[in-house]
Amino acid sequence: MEFISQKLDNYIVAYSEDEPELLQQLNRETHQKILQPRMLSGHYQGRVLSMLSKLITPKTILEIGTYTGYSAICLAEGIHPEGELHTIDINEELHDFQRKYFNKSGYGKQIIQHTGDAMDIIPKLNLTFDLVFMDADKENYTNYFHAVIDKLNAGGVILSDNVLWSGKVLEEIKEEDTSTKGIVEYNSLLKEDKQIETVILPIRDGLTISRKL
Repeated sequence: MEFISQKLDNYIVAYSEDEPELLQQLNRETHQKILQPRMLSGHYQGRVLSMLSKLITPKTILEIGTYTGYSAICLAEGIHPEGELHTIDINEELHDFQRKYFNKSGYGKQIIQHTGDAMDIIPKLNLTFDLVFMDADKENYTNYFHAVIDKLNAGGVILSDNVLWSGKVLEEIKEEDTSTKGIVEYNSLLKEDKQIETVILPIRDGLTISRKL
């Protein structure tokens, strides 16, 4: 589902910050070698993530869903010089691909990879976070929220991707469509939970910004 025309989308991208050369390389190699390259954040959303991180200047970042590492590098662009970014992905086959680009980015020493089920890993992280980016399996968004909310510092931000889910949030949900069910449930949670304030941005497939009060 396209939310704006392709011409207007091209204009927005053209007059936003350029995609850094390293991320152009990462983008190309992901499309050449990795399955489901549309999972990549990409140029425009990557610049949005970078800008938000720079505005927050987080000391600790948690990313749920690394994929090939594009969004992690974007988020790391705003991290405090002594900060850490912890990123979780269940696919161990992507570990070395991610690490190659993390090390090239200049943020390699600050980016800590975790491989496995996020619901097992998050409780073991003895940290609190200033910024959380959620971009993993949609069925578990609500579970991830409950796992991280007590680890989110006051004033901290949760960014959640794909919350419009190609417009499926407006359609009748099929019984077997657990992903759309998960997104709809999660969006309702963010609206109703009194610990946070939330706004949805119609960026790409929908990006939610939730700030802990």
